[in-house]
Amino acid sequence: MSAVLTASIRDLCTADHRNDPTILAGWLRNKTPEMVLQMFDNPNAQLFVAEHDGMIAAVGCLNGGDEIGLNYVDPAHRFSGVSKALLAALEDRIRQSGATRARLTSTGTARRFYLASGWHDAGPGEDDRGMLCYPMEKSL
Repeated sequence: MSAVLTASIRDLCTADHRNDPTILAGWLRNKTPEMVLQMFDNPNAQLFVAEHDGMIAAVGCLNGGDEIGLNYVDPAHRFSGVSKALLAALEDRIRQSGATRARLTSTGTARRFYLASGWHDAGPGEDDRGMLCYPMEKSL
């Protein structure tokens, strides 16, 4: 899971981190194997993976009942449908929790994907550790 998170950020989100070592280090600091293991101990987090040919192709996480905290695809599986499948599973789990609205914070890179998936901006872009991020929401 850590390897997927790291590769996705490094290889697919260069427009966001602009290869700035400080921004990249800040973004990756909690994507280590040890930190991923700690996520399993968080009672408010629900972790998900999408597999393709027996490999982890995407990683997702829900925080609480209505917030998508992680949704990253391995670069080798980009545009293969696993991102859409994982997003659908995350949205279904939010619905199952009883929530009628989902929320997340998107990078500029992922924003087009979310907009195409029925998500809407929930406010202006905000600076987050030197990157522009977008609060988004979706009625379920």
